[in-house]
Amino acid sequence: MRVLGVDPGLTRCGVGVVEGVAGRPLTMLGVGVVRTPADAELGQRLVAVERGIEEWLDEHRPECVAVERVFSQHNVRTVMGTAQASAIAMLCAARRGIPVALHTPSEVKAAVTGSGRADKAQVGAMVTRLLRLSAPPRPADAADALALAICHIWRAPAQNRLQQAVALHASKGRTT
Repeated sequence: MRVLGVDPGLTRCGVGVVEGVAGRPLTMLGVGVVRTPADAELGQRLVAVERGIEEWLDEHRPECVAVERVFSQHNVRTVMGTAQASAIAMLCAARRGIPVALHTPSEVKAAVTGSGRADKAQVGAMVTRLLRLSAPPRPADAADALALAICHIWRAPAQNRLQQAVALHASKGRTT
């Protein structure tokens, strides 16, 4: 499975592509950050994020896009920008018929480090180790995007089995 992880943000939107399957070594295919100037008009910034995501989709052709689920933060301006960048990533994937998965920050941290309360340094260290990199990706947004992709690769098989079981149960309920 090839997954584009997106750590949404208006100033720095982390992107990373990981390929592999659960239980096997994973491979990083690319990592980076889509940047926009903080003093640019909002519409221009959103267009820049869209162009950046589209370039990553064109270059890497992922089977799925994993986006960090926006959660309530203390700063409303920050959460709004994060939500807007998140929506752009989901829109770009949806236009192409690519499935989108949302993962909370604590789900990602738990999947990659074993603790949902891990800090940025711990996430970066584990991403480096899991992908056999020589150094943690910088900035942290890039490492977070790779962590999202890893999380999805590891969680998708179980999530798919759960969805199939729920669908099967629902279909049996309708026929009896």
